[in-house]
Amino acid sequence: MNFSGSIDFRPKLISALSHYSLEKFKNDLVAGIVVGIVALPLAIAFGIASGVSPTVGLITAIIGGFIVSAAGGCSVQIGGPTGAFIVIVYNIIATFGLEGLAIATFMAGLILVALGFFRLGTVIKFIPYPIVVGFTAGIALTIFSTQINDFFGLGLKNVPSEFIPKWGVYLSNFGNIDWMTLAVGLAALAIIIVTPKISRRLPGALIAIIVVTAVVSLVPGVHVETIGDRFGSLPTDIPQPHGFELNMATINRLLPSAFTIAILGAIESLLSATVADGVTGSRTNSNTELIGQGMANIIVPFFGGIPVTGAIARTMTNITNGGRTPVAGLVHAVVLFLIFLFLMPLINLVPMSCLAAVLIVVSYNMSGWRTIRGILHNPKSDISVLAVTFLLTVIFDLTIAIEMGLLLAIILFLRRVMENTEIKVYSEQLDIAEGSETTIHEVLNVNPGVEVYEIDGPFFFGVATKFDELMRTTLTAKPKVRIIRMRKVPFIDSTAIHNLEILIKSSQESDIHVVLSGVKPNVKEALINAGIGALLGEDHICDHITKAIVMANRLAPVSGADVETGMA
Repeated sequence: MNFSGSIDFRPKLISALSHYSLEKFKNDLVAGIVVGIVALPLAIAFGIASGVSPTVGLITAIIGGFIVSAAGGCSVQIGGPTGAFIVIVYNIIATFGLEGLAIATFMAGLILVALGFFRLGTVIKFIPYPIVVGFTAGIALTIFSTQINDFFGLGLKNVPSEFIPKWGVYLSNFGNIDWMTLAVGLAALAIIIVTPKISRRLPGALIAIIVVTAVVSLVPGVHVETIGDRFGSLPTDIPQPHGFELNMATINRLLPSAFTIAILGAIESLLSATVADGVTGSRTNSNTELIGQGMANIIVPFFGGIPVTGAIARTMTNITNGGRTPVAGLVHAVVLFLIFLFLMPLINLVPMSCLAAVLIVVSYNMSGWRTIRGILHNPKSDISVLAVTFLLTVIFDLTIAIEMGLLLAIILFLRRVMENTEIKVYSEQLDIAEGSETTIHEVLNVNPGVEVYEIDGPFFFGVATKFDELMRTTLTAKPKVRIIRMRKVPFIDSTAIHNLEILIKSSQESDIHVVLSGVKPNVKEALINAGIGALLGEDHICDHITKAIVMANRLAPVSGADVETGMA
């Protein structure tokens, strides 16, 4: 991580165009057209599921997808609305309205740009995997539950947004199933499932929408709710940019939601880019990708759009159809724009149960049940983090889930590190090669009155308390010198320094010398900056245990009584 130097913003489009060719354009053109067609039903479905109109979903895919490809750091990333944002967008709209969503998305864009400017693109990748799996599975279950009303044709209005009350309403109204709507939904679901078995290149969701919509429109006696029935005639005019009111009160209320959008967007985009890099062999600039995603989320709200991020499914579709540069992403946005201008009247005819079938398949693919099954064989700490994140996502919301999941993961990680950090006590003799890979052993004699404590691992607040307790419990007779061997301490924090300072002062008050051994340069620098060097004397901070024991033996010489005891 580097906070200094120039801004790491190098869009892949610029480098791609510097050595572009007609052959590459042909491949990108084909891939872009296919991805645009695949993205159409998803953009519409994600828009509706998020609580906005299909038009908003399309506008988000057009503008956001274009900016992500133009300014991002991944050669093949396809941006747009995704299923991961459905839950949080729906909740923000329910609580703060459309203007609140616009402000939260705008603020999330600023956060993403800041993350890229400060070169934090690689840090986002360190989010614990069980957290990612947990909230993704939770989102999948939540998306599935939002589609029950439309899939079964229950005709419910004002369905509760909370998971448990929502299912309570569903269960009490399952007697009101519209069998025609359910039949249409099942037909669409079957087409989506069967199509990839025929050819993986065929967009199952689009084929399902075309076939089912045609049947519903042309066959007499088939009447189910359509997009046009629910939203009216969809506009085909390009929305005019509009502003929103931004003040400190609004910022304070929406900052947690904006933070969640930013972190979720960063995780999903960089995961998608990492998967794409593994397939294509390219290398994504994580910081540039975050800046590009941020720019998309800054601009999209002014046109009424919802959050934008990299979409793994559409990105992989781009790759499998030959796309290798950001031009394919630009073509995908242009294709969606042409559909928006000329084919929106046809979108009005799409049955709502058909879109529900599309989202049910999306939620199944997001669930990652095979991954969850694998994690169940991992340590209990990973299972705990996954379970807590999953349950909090489903029962409460994504903001709480990510915060609590991260907190639990950090606590469990620190506990694991503390348990694996050993503190050993030596007296009389010390093998300086013990615990190392060398085969040459040298045993040093330690004078009576000299105690050697070795810390094996990071010396931070949890270990500092453990070390302090060990010092009290192992103390038999008053020593003359305490050697603290720190050859395996990679870092030290302020709590450990504070405890060490207290130990040195209390030892000095009892006329006990303290000598530090094997201190690494970065740890020594931290100790000197904290005043430990002046308190202890820099000559008492040794770079090797041999020097430390020579000094300790000199400070605790063998007396006649000790010699007689040793001879006895």
